[in-house]
Amino acid sequence: MLLNTPTAHTAPILFVGGKGGVGKTTVAAARALALADAGHRVLLMSTDPAHSLGDVLEHPLGDRPVRVAPGLWAAEPDADTAVRRRIAQVVRDAERALPAEIMPAVRRHLDHAGAAPGMAESALADLLMERMEEVGDRWDRLVVDSAPTGHLLRLLALPTLLTPWVTGLTRRRERARKAEAFADAVVAEPEEDPLLARLHERRHRLEGAAARLRSASRVGLVTVPRRMVLAETARALDSLTEAGFPLDTVIVNQIPPPGAVGPDGTAVLAEIRRRFAHVGVTEVPLADREPTGPSGLRALAAHLPG
Repeated sequence: MLLNTPTAHTAPILFVGGKGGVGKTTVAAARALALADAGHRVLLMSTDPAHSLGDVLEHPLGDRPVRVAPGLWAAEPDADTAVRRRIAQVVRDAERALPAEIMPAVRRHLDHAGAAPGMAESALADLLMERMEEVGDRWDRLVVDSAPTGHLLRLLALPTLLTPWVTGLTRRRERARKAEAFADAVVAEPEEDPLLARLHERRHRLEGAAARLRSASRVGLVTVPRRMVLAETARALDSLTEAGFPLDTVIVNQIPPPGAVGPDGTAVLAEIRRRFAHVGVTEVPLADREPTGPSGLRALAAHLPG
């Protein structure tokens, strides 16, 4: 049931988030399958380390997109693999730009950096940015099954947060290269700097991702009619609004039959309708069975926005 739904979802990129256990992965999969059934080329990507998307689709998934239904591809990247791939790329660039005698120290530093907090999220964000850049060419729509709420907020904020830092690194590297070029000009032609080229590439990618997140995407939150979950959903919605992210309809999942809803559940449901009326509320009844596989997801999609 759709209540106070403002406009249909038309942005090519949709993030689906919410507290763990509310059914956001099944909602993301159902919405992606519905878009594919409507004739779009859709990529469904998970950034949730819990790795439940393959179970919902009843199809094995990995880093690379695989076709799971007509018009629908899915990927479930592994954070550790993404970190190793990023470190290997940095090592290759460093080997071309830095003296060989300091490379052992560089490798030791990178080994430690790989285990640093936030490295996995940053590596997954890189993969996500690559997929976002493919929208309009390889894919018509991208649906992102995000990790629980806190991760989603950090993921969306990363491009904006990292851009000034990368810009500062680029300027420092440019100043160092000017000094090196002065010395090189005496004896030889200065060589291309792969580290500087990589920094420029990363800055442009971050700037493009930050713009795309606000102009070509929407964020849809999934909640359930429980008071604690409502509180977290409201805080997430406020944070997203403050950060300027366009919002999609709030999905209220797993609503028990009318006779099974107690007084507190009825009050919470009324509060959800009131608090989220400005973005729209879609109510999804509790299913008799777990909505997995094509038939279960299509049954769920019948209750979701088109």
